[in-house]
Amino acid sequence: MHDYGLSVLEQYDVTVKNSFRGRGALLCQTDKGLLLIREFKGSARKLERQQKLLEEIQNAREIPVDVICPNLEGELISADAEGVAYVVRRWYEGKECDTRSQDDILRSVRALGTLHKAMHLPLLPEYAAQPLSDEYARHNRELKKIRKFIRQKRRKNDFESTFLTSVEWFLAQGEEALDQLLHSSYESLRAQSMTEGNICHGEYNQHNVLMLKGKEAATNFERWNYDLQTADLYRFMRKILEKHNWEERLAARMLEEYQKVRPLSKDEWENLRIRFCYPEKYWKLGNYYYTHNKAWISGKNTEKLRRLIEQKDAWKNFGKKCFGN
Repeated sequence: MHDYGLSVLEQYDVTVKNSFRGRGALLCQTDKGLLLIREFKGSARKLERQQKLLEEIQNAREIPVDVICPNLEGELISADAEGVAYVVRRWYEGKECDTRSQDDILRSVRALGTLHKAMHLPLLPEYAAQPLSDEYARHNRELKKIRKFIRQKRRKNDFESTFLTSVEWFLAQGEEALDQLLHSSYESLRAQSMTEGNICHGEYNQHNVLMLKGKEAATNFERWNYDLQTADLYRFMRKILEKHNWEERLAARMLEEYQKVRPLSKDEWENLRIRFCYPEKYWKLGNYYYTHNKAWISGKNTEKLRRLIEQKDAWKNFGKKCFGN
């Protein structure tokens, strides 16, 4: 019977009291507190850098993070008897950020500002995020490729027909956002960010923020990278605002709370505005369709596409109202 990594704790100076499964990992109550065990398939070199980042954040004593626990040999990765690699991390008892709770949302965005102030390490170019201009150009090319593919199909399902009726409008928004980015201060801002060694969490969302008593814990830093920290703020805000129909007052509160901790420069403000002008969710739905089984399209994804089209005016107006011209 598979123990989901429990046996690797024999390599640690801990006594297990209880264990239970959760979200693809094993949680263990021990005499050293709550630990999480998860199978590891990543880069050992990047994990070492991640640990250094987590230690920097931990030393700042502002935001609890899931720092990695070395085994008795001082190694971050531990293998079980079958050779399967695992990582053991400090964990916390708390609920995830509730996207329906404004208090949880604002606490999470404040925590992100605090994290960003502590997330700096000398640059390793191999962990730098792809330039946003390259990403937007690639996404636009992919939207055109998907459009061409669907146009050539004789019989089209609901998703394909809905995509074709909307792609021209969303593609125009994507090309406009790329043009704005290319004529903005993005390149100099990115160069400055690399020089300063600014780091993004890479996947800061409601699932990776735990609400503790009087504070918040941030977890799952596996996708960390060197980038403009507005990338993290944009991703978190976008996921929240999609669920709140692009409510401008909520966006204003989020921006206000973040800036109480880490004020945005004029150039960062402009960059954040441009990010909200790109139809990322539309590209994601199209890309998922194109790279997966086209013979069977989930009704859920078709509904997501229709809802996105219904929200397009609210989304388009949001950028103008929230950020101005």
